[in-house]
Amino acid sequence: MESSSVVSPRVSLNHSKLEGSECTPLHNLELESSDTGINHCEYQFHSSSALDILRETVRILRFNSSGFMITAAVLICPVSAILLSNLVVDQHIVNKLTYRLLLVAEVCGLPLKPFVTVSCHKFSEMVLSLTMCFPLFITSSLLSKAAVVYSVYCTYSRKKVEISKFFVIVRKIWKKVVVTYLWVCMVIVGCIMLFFVLLVAVCSAVSAIWFSPDLVFYAAIVVGLVFSVVYANAVVICNIGIVISVLEDVSGAQALFRSGVLIRGQTQVGLLIFLGSTVGMGFIEGLFEHRVTTLSYGDGSSRLWEGPLLVIMYSFVVLIDSMMSAVFYFSCKSYGMGASNGESQPILESIAVPPESIDIQ
Repeated sequence: MESSSVVSPRVSLNHSKLEGSECTPLHNLELESSDTGINHCEYQFHSSSALDILRETVRILRFNSSGFMITAAVLICPVSAILLSNLVVDQHIVNKLTYRLLLVAEVCGLPLKPFVTVSCHKFSEMVLSLTMCFPLFITSSLLSKAAVVYSVYCTYSRKKVEISKFFVIVRKIWKKVVVTYLWVCMVIVGCIMLFFVLLVAVCSAVSAIWFSPDLVFYAAIVVGLVFSVVYANAVVICNIGIVISVLEDVSGAQALFRSGVLIRGQTQVGLLIFLGSTVGMGFIEGLFEHRVTTLSYGDGSSRLWEGPLLVIMYSFVVLIDSMMSAVFYFSCKSYGMGASNGESQPILESIAVPPESIDIQ
């Protein structure tokens, strides 16, 4: 982020007409906003798609590219580098956890096929990596999300993105953003624990009735597919909940509940956004493991440029994902405008900022 003037999306209206391109509904949404702030905007947007949100995200990124790139370089890239390289992961602990998971799977009657073994190993590695990186997630990663949300908010309200004002705002809202993030962690952990309980119960029941390893395996696949849908919905609600904790005067469970109400009718769009981000990050993670972590070709000299390049690509996908969550929040706000009477109002405008801090360039 930088102390620079953000070009409003309305500036590109004439330019887009010259180029013959269409203005998305989200683009028109901003054109109707008043100069008094986003909380007084009259939204006229009643439908959306993941592609529209992606287009709007690209526009916003173009309007303040330097600010978003600085956010990615300073706050997102270090976390991405540690995550991709697994520097904090002890393989000895991963192997122990994998062995215990395989024992549980065997007791439940689940056949130890290569897919099951690899899945247990990947899950163990992921759990240990996320646990060890938790301090980074609750500081650098969370701060980057707040910075992205603030920048998108400033773009829609046609205000300057100023570092000094952002840090003043962060000091005011940081506590409730952290509380919301802790609730997000509890929700995700709860979903995973529920999945394992159901998986063990279903596999044990099928194994006791039919005694067929193949049927147990297929039952586990069905449970996994159901869990994937539930987990994806939970992640979408949690992502919007973080945005709400930044922009509105709610936090914790209230922010997550408000998120669930807000995305009603737009859940499919949120799921498509989640799917695209997950596929993109998973693809880059696979490339990093094959080309950098595991030396599968040559003398490994290409690691010197492939590693940093993949880290930058991964960070860019994370940045786009955070921006799309913020844009999706504004689209849901416009979609449900007038549907609920008791919704919270944005608080960024109400936060008093010392004049001397705004003057810092």
